[in-house]
Amino acid sequence: MYLHPNLALICPLDGKPLARYEDQLSCDNGHSFDIARQGYVNLLPVQQKKSKQPGDSKEMIIARHRFLEAGYYLPVADKLNEIVASLTAGDSGITLLDAGCGEGYYLAHCLQFLKCLSVTRDVVCLGMDISKPAIIAAAKRKDEITWVVGTNKSPPVEIQSVDIIICMFGFYDMDVFAKALKPGGYVILADADNEHLLELRQIIYPYIKSASARRDFSGFDLLSSLSLNYTIRLDQSTLADLLLMTPHLYRAPKVGKEAVKALSALNLTVDVLFRVFQCHKT
Repeated sequence: MYLHPNLALICPLDGKPLARYEDQLSCDNGHSFDIARQGYVNLLPVQQKKSKQPGDSKEMIIARHRFLEAGYYLPVADKLNEIVASLTAGDSGITLLDAGCGEGYYLAHCLQFLKCLSVTRDVVCLGMDISKPAIIAAAKRKDEITWVVGTNKSPPVEIQSVDIIICMFGFYDMDVFAKALKPGGYVILADADNEHLLELRQIIYPYIKSASARRDFSGFDLLSSLSLNYTIRLDQSTLADLLLMTPHLYRAPKVGKEAVKALSALNLTVDVLFRVFQCHKT
């Protein structure tokens, strides 16, 4: 397991700092967490779980990995890199937390991009997801990233220790994020906008819901809202992966899913809204 010396992990049970002792992370109160042979650590205690296997399943993660590695969302990753670079220009060191990192696609791309910009910059990356299968898949990337099973409701990081929190199409708690961020730190949220996968949704649902109204958050200033819109074409096997990797597979009625199976290919709109928030400095 890669563990950056400047990464301030804390015990999820008592909030005490965690230190590495051979194949464990331990706090002063004697709570220990084994480092898995795959190269990650589980910092999600049972009392923070709402189910035995929270988060995305192994099948969802495999499908998402195939889809992302095929490059369909590479423009989304590139836009994220552009935003992170603009926020950290001139900084000698930054700490990034990908809250709900999935199998690590976006964080790995971001780290590689930042390394290309500056080989001397100290970049500390933490990928966290509530899904154990997701973190197991992420740890296979072998990047200089620390991967942990954890929850966005209680990230296992010291207060005011993170420069940027990334949340890509995930669930977020801005009050919790504010505690983890350094004063003046940033949150980057990426959400599906109104036209995202519209052609697919028109097939599988009897009616289409608009994106929920976005709101600002107390303790943060909204710095920017950036839209990314482009078209992709998927064949039947990739459409199946797309359905499996999203909640649509479980929400869509049977008739809608059968209609998708009958398609040989489909043009789809990718429509993503990026919002950048800055935590108040005082």
